[in-house]
Amino acid sequence: MSHTWWSRCQFGGAWRVAAPAARVFAALNEPADYPRWWPEVRELVSGDGGSAVARFRSFLPHELRVCVRAGVRDEAGGRLEVLLSGDLEGWLRWSLFPVGRGTLLVHAQDCVVTGGLPLRLGPLARPAFRANHASMMRSGERGLRAWLRE
Repeated sequence: MSHTWWSRCQFGGAWRVAAPAARVFAALNEPADYPRWWPEVRELVSGDGGSAVARFRSFLPHELRVCVRAGVRDEAGGRLEVLLSGDLEGWLRWSLFPVGRGTLLVHAQDCVVTGGLPLRLGPLARPAFRANHASMMRSGERGLRAWLRE
């Protein structure tokens, strides 16, 4: 995949969730529920063959449209992978580790921006879009914690 240096994004982090790994895995393995607990996932419309089209928007006034497809689904090994295409091309991986009665949830994402406002604005807007992504992930962590408490 051909791209410029500034269009490639790599993100990662870790969340601690006070729920068993099996419950966390089940929640992450149901993308249709994401808009119910993750505010920046504005919509998820199921498509063919287990794919869906998602609309994402954080605090910047810009929306990304991304086709998401299931990749690795390994509950015993605590690994989930989502393959991305559309305005983002790449993958997102979740790794779950039981810690006491809770779960350490490590996420990693590697993608290339292929469309939309981030691509048009170029490298000058990169810090703003990275902050936008960080805000979205913090919100996702809060939302998942609340969802699993219900």
